[in-house]
Amino acid sequence: MEPLVIDKVTKHYLREGQPAVEAVKGVSFSVRPGEIFGLLGPNGAGKTTLISVITTLEKPTSGDVTIFGHSVLTEPLKTKMSIGVVPQEIVSSGFFNLEELLQYHSGYYGLRHNLPRIRQLLDRMSLTEHKSKIMRQLSGGMRRRMMIAKALVHSPKVLLLDEPTAGVDVALRNQLWDFVRELRAEGVSIVLTTHYLQEAEELCDRVGIINKGELKYVGPTKEIIKDLTQRKVEVQLRSGQVIPLIMSKGDDLGVILKLQNLKLEDIHDLNIEEGTLEDAFVKVLSL
Repeated sequence: MEPLVIDKVTKHYLREGQPAVEAVKGVSFSVRPGEIFGLLGPNGAGKTTLISVITTLEKPTSGDVTIFGHSVLTEPLKTKMSIGVVPQEIVSSGFFNLEELLQYHSGYYGLRHNLPRIRQLLDRMSLTEHKSKIMRQLSGGMRRRMMIAKALVHSPKVLLLDEPTAGVDVALRNQLWDFVRELRAEGVSIVLTTHYLQEAEELCDRVGIINKGELKYVGPTKEIIKDLTQRKVEVQLRSGQVIPLIMSKGDDLGVILKLQNLKLEDIHDLNIEEGTLEDAFVKVLSL
């Protein structure tokens, strides 16, 4: 059974005296066990609305979302028990220290004796020495790690990460990337929304690109790069001349060199620059 299935979801917002706003238009995709799925799109594309439907904050106008076979419409409590959410905005939680906050959060899921899990998470997030601090005493990076600990306190098998590395430094970003990979290895299914496309390219097994409420592409990250981008090739000749070439999918380098009247004995080196997910993303939005 697939952890997360979005089935023909639409979401319309009614406006008095005006046409309804179609925020999401018949979107369908699924997320597999132990997969990192990147949900990508420009601002206003419908990503936040879709996340809100998954988390039961919004009801779809039509369609459904199921978490391990349970519908967000008919079994919302069961679906919420199986998902963890890391919002983009960092939430400050009053006067509870970190350990108290995680104990309180555990109570939402009926977990009264969850201290071993709480201490495990504090340790994995490098927050043990700060467990007696309150949120406003933490740095931005520590708060981000605490939000992840909150999302994982009930050991969910589906994790929604909304811009998890927004505003963090390079060192912390790399640490969070490593942790996300560890979660995938443990079988957690992860939906990642990010505007940092290098992050999506680095982490995501598959991506879905949404624009103006419509899902434009779903597939393996490597395949979209291969299918929709071009490779830049620099041919360095023994004479010192450098010849730039462009290769699309299916092009044969040997044939291109032959068309350029280049012989192998004249070539000193080749420098090949692959396309990026950002290149593919721009191409999808232009279609």
